[in-house]
Amino acid sequence: MKYLHTMLRVSDLDASIKFFELLGFRETRRYDRPEHGYALVFVAPPGGEDTPVELTYNYEPEELGEARHFGHLAYEVDDIYALCAHLQANGVTINRPPRDGRMAFVRTPDNQSIELLQKGDALEVQEPWASMENVGHW
Repeated sequence: MKYLHTMLRVSDLDASIKFFELLGFRETRRYDRPEHGYALVFVAPPGGEDTPVELTYNYEPEELGEARHFGHLAYEVDDIYALCAHLQANGVTINRPPRDGRMAFVRTPDNQSIELLQKGDALEVQEPWASMENVGHW
């Protein structure tokens, strides 16, 4: 058995693709099926093309809600502070800042959780992240 992908339902396909592009992902394939009322876009990080995220967009509007039964996606990153600063500068919500140099949680445009974990050892604690003690406790 081989892991293939994770599927996320999205309400705004363009906003979701842009979000994942900010993380460094690229579109790997797309299936647009207007006759069936949906589009599937697969995105993956460099080196992770064999384990993409499937963004499923249904043409008929639907309320997706914020149910937490899904959990989150998790990705290892080279520099958690630089990536979080880049995401924040582009309007992405940082739910749990990387105040420990090791872990952060960010939100997709549809409020799905993405966990970012620092590759290797935790980075030395940096401001302004260290001062964000009361932001996004889990």
